[in-house]
Amino acid sequence: MKTSEVIAYLDEVMKPEYQEDYDNSGFLLGDSRSDYRGALVALDMTEAVADEAIAGGFNLIVTHHPFIFRGVRRLTDRDAAGRVAMRLIEHGICLYAAHTNLDNLPWGVNGALAARLGLEGCRVLRKMQGGHQGVQDDSIGAGLVGELAEPTDAEPFLQKVKAVTGIPFIRTSQFPLLNSRFSIKKVAICGGSGADFIGDALAAGADAYLTADLKYHDFQRTDGRMLLADIGHYESEQFAKDVIFSVISEKFSNFACRISDVQQGIVSYI
Repeated sequence: MKTSEVIAYLDEVMKPEYQEDYDNSGFLLGDSRSDYRGALVALDMTEAVADEAIAGGFNLIVTHHPFIFRGVRRLTDRDAAGRVAMRLIEHGICLYAAHTNLDNLPWGVNGALAARLGLEGCRVLRKMQGGHQGVQDDSIGAGLVGELAEPTDAEPFLQKVKAVTGIPFIRTSQFPLLNSRFSIKKVAICGGSGADFIGDALAAGADAYLTADLKYHDFQRTDGRMLLADIGHYESEQFAKDVIFSVISEKFSNFACRISDVQQGIVSYI
């Protein structure tokens, strides 16, 4: 089997046409005419992931975050990006990314997080604009909003979020935590940087909105009407690895596919 066959299948299932205009998802680097030897899945493309792929004999790496995102002016051994690119080319390894297209698919990044939180009846938080890349499906877009099986107080809800994501600390808006009558039933989520959708979560009537990369004044925008929680960029998107792994391994079960052993978030909590 040629690597191009796997890439074609990834394009078919993960639909790079659903990515945002600023994004750079899809087949990014390598010779797709090579014989396929298996895939390594990671959230970020790092030197450690490249080393693991080389040691394991994989010739395809599939990540969530694109390795080549903004304009690249040079590739040399003087920075990590250049060293990674040269090592991948030297060892005949192809690179593919499924980023905002996997965010926008209902079963992707947010669907995986919603399932682990027990959210039911999920719908998209902000629909992709009609006609964008030919998208007409109302289920395609940023974030999800769903409901818990039973209303819960803010504190036990956040403890569950911490257990699901493995994050030791959560930054939250203060007022709902101080209000003993505040309970959570409807929950909005957006893996990664989702401050732009705070208004959408409020408009949807969410009692809580989970996302990442929030600034100080973002927490003021809820005006006490909604629990706003920053659960970390990596932590909110980590299950993308499981989604990608399932897509590849279920179709190409005769070939090795593995989630990277070295993959961790780039932010530490102390």
